[in-house]
Amino acid sequence: MAYKIVASQCTVCGACEFECPNAAISLKRDMYVIDPKKCTECEGSFDTPQCAVVCPVENTCVPA
Repeated sequence: MAYKIVASQCTVCGACEFECPNAAISLKRDMYVIDPKKCTECEGSFDTPQCAVVCPVENTCVPA
C-alpha cells in the first residue's frame, strides 16, 4: 500500500518532498502528490512514513 496527500488539506509547504527517502513525492500542478509506485511507506528506512511525521497539517498524508 502507499500513502496519499489529501489535496484539500495540503498547504503546499514542501516539507514532505524533502523527507521522502524514495523521492516519491513531487509537485504537480501546484499540488504535492505521492507516486504509489515509488512509495514504500518508508518501510526499511523509518518506523513511520516520514510524510505524515513532518506534515504540519494532521491527517494530510494518509494511507491510500
